[in-house]
Amino acid sequence: MERYNVYSSYLKATYGEKVYKLPISIPDTCPNRDGTLGVRGCVYCGSIGAGYENLPASVTIQEQIEQNIAHIQPKYKAKKFIAYFQNFTNTYLPPETFRDYLIQACQPDIVGIAVATRPDCINKVYLDYMAEIKERYGVDILVEFGLQTANYKTLQKINRGHTLAEYIDAMMMMREYPFRTCTHVILDLPWDTMGDVVETAKIISALGSDEVKLHALYVIKNTVLADWYHQGNIALVSVEEYVDRVVTFLEYSRPDIVFQRLIGRAPKEATEFANWGMGWWKIRDMIDAALLQKDTWQGKKCDYLGGKAVRKFMTKD
Repeated sequence: MERYNVYSSYLKATYGEKVYKLPISIPDTCPNRDGTLGVRGCVYCGSIGAGYENLPASVTIQEQIEQNIAHIQPKYKAKKFIAYFQNFTNTYLPPETFRDYLIQACQPDIVGIAVATRPDCINKVYLDYMAEIKERYGVDILVEFGLQTANYKTLQKINRGHTLAEYIDAMMMMREYPFRTCTHVILDLPWDTMGDVVETAKIISALGSDEVKLHALYVIKNTVLADWYHQGNIALVSVEEYVDRVVTFLEYSRPDIVFQRLIGRAPKEATEFANWGMGWWKIRDMIDAALLQKDTWQGKKCDYLGGKAVRKFMTKD
């Protein structure tokens, strides 16, 4: 029995077969890097953002899709794919340029497009273009927001350049559009407590995020976080604490949220610290074991929505 909603199971149920994400790079950046908000990015963000497995942005989108399919299809026997615009902030472009990139991704065997962005880098113009492409090309659209934590003080500490309010605003805008949403969370930021873990799960659930990506904090080389790490200015939690935080997050999450992942991965050569030197699958197995040992599951403590305090007045006829 799955004790949380696994992404691969959701994709198979939705599309009738295995579906794989293809990472796509485009020549974009971030307001935290081009001087609008800052120049070094978030304290944990490396020089290439999250695109460690991406082909360079100099390769055309069609060629990136073709090369990725050629690599994945023989290995996993997949026939359907999601084009994942992954690196940096994909909507931090002129709207027409962003639209053209999405159209280029509407290739045969592409059933969906996933767009990674920030809560402060989306508005009705971009959403209208995505709605147009969804209708014209028949592809599903997933918008992935980097939130990381609901603690606005921690957001300031990690130099996100936005607060919780921008995430709330973005999620409210999304309600008018036929897209799914995914929220990215770093569960073990050094300044967050278990209370922040619970509150982040509750806010994401209340605002209607369809999917969530969890991962532990990496220390990427040549970042502000790496400087703090070497100076002894941050204390990283143990892997056992991380597992406990994941279990708690799951318990307080809405039962229908799909979890794309519970732990991420980063290349060893790019990091000073990642996943306690363990394979990601070992940590996933630890999470599964903890859920079983505690006999708990996703949504077990999701009792806070829909007017909890007045339920005692609700009577059945």
